[in-house]
Amino acid sequence: MTDATPSLSPKDSALQTPAVNSPARVLFASLVGTTIEFFDFYVYATAAVLVFPHLFFPTSDPTSAMLQSFATFSIAFFARPFGAVIFGHYGDKVGRKVTLVAALMTMGISTVVIGLLPTYASIGVAAPLLLALCRFGQGLGLGGEWGGAVLLATENAPEGKRTWYAMFPQLGAPIGFILSAGTFLILGEVMTDEAFLAWGWRVPFVASILLVIVGLYVRLKITETPEFQKAIDKHERVQVPIAQIFRFHKRSLVLGTFVALATFVLFYLMTVFSLSWGTAKLGYSREQFLVVQMTGVVFFGLMIPVSGILSDRYGRRLVLIVTTIAIGAFGLVMAPLLAGGLGGAFLFSILGLGLMGLTYGPIGAALAAPFPTSVRYTGASMTFNLAGIFGASLAPYIATWLATNYSLDYVGYYLLAAAAITLVCLVLSTEEEVSA
Repeated sequence: MTDATPSLSPKDSALQTPAVNSPARVLFASLVGTTIEFFDFYVYATAAVLVFPHLFFPTSDPTSAMLQSFATFSIAFFARPFGAVIFGHYGDKVGRKVTLVAALMTMGISTVVIGLLPTYASIGVAAPLLLALCRFGQGLGLGGEWGGAVLLATENAPEGKRTWYAMFPQLGAPIGFILSAGTFLILGEVMTDEAFLAWGWRVPFVASILLVIVGLYVRLKITETPEFQKAIDKHERVQVPIAQIFRFHKRSLVLGTFVALATFVLFYLMTVFSLSWGTAKLGYSREQFLVVQMTGVVFFGLMIPVSGILSDRYGRRLVLIVTTIAIGAFGLVMAPLLAGGLGGAFLFSILGLGLMGLTYGPIGAALAAPFPTSVRYTGASMTFNLAGIFGASLAPYIATWLATNYSLDYVGYYLLAAAAITLVCLVLSTEEEVSA
């Protein structure tokens, strides 16, 4: 008797077997995108200190020009929640992969256009307006990028390894910063200040298109995450994810926003504000301080995997609580360190950015944990980007105002206050909300 069931050829079997992302491909795809996104973001942050006050906001008062430049810097943080809603909506309805590609394109195009903009001397007030529009585009793209990259990693992670996997897209921040600062450092070494202001500053913005091409190639090679595919198969997708967030997950949204507050304040004090104040008020040269910051960012990068290991072993909540207490203590000593000569500046950078790595490593998995798969892209992205508004958007502006009108010590008190708020929210959150 013959078997009536037709046999499948190896080729047919392969067609019926869902493609599975290898761990290396998943982790590289999550890392490469955030590296590119943060490179683009930091290129702007560095230029906001070194270039834009001179070329886009001419004024007789350098401090006023710097504050105007910081105001456009903040625009991206107000754009990021819109990016979180738009890209999160499609990420939770269409899929993680296609949405991540769209977010990368949005960020990349905005960055390249900044490198092509005419300055105030050429087109007057239209120049800063166009700069602000491109900055909004950067924020829109990054608002959709971060949440998707974290989910790409965590939703492919084996049991007990979520924080370790979620740590990889976080590594994009220090790598992107090193690439950005290194680029400006090299440009400063190989050309005069006049040439740098005339055209050299445009190079990293325009050259970022090469990184975007690499990122797109890698991301187009991956398949959808297993958890999202299960949500599709079980018909668990919701029509309007943001409505579900505000209806059923308000507590997680609010607590998560302020759990990440100290992380954002610390980073933008350590990078944008300190570069501005160190070079303008404390007598460090641009090249000196970029080296100081790059040294600190190495420790930032080293502490991220350490935080992943500690979080998977002892719990994300405990690691975040201990680190937040240390951040508050650092706020009390940051002013004398920063103003204490080159040696003090190096110690300031190493300690502050080392603490940044310990808090930034687990924060991605912690913010994604409370939300179900069907709204996780939107929920994690909204939480992270609302924290960006409260913690980062005006941090350089507020810190500059405090240091100018009071003293550098008050910048440290500002960080201490942010750490206190974060600590309260961590205590109010449950282990399940942060470490699920």
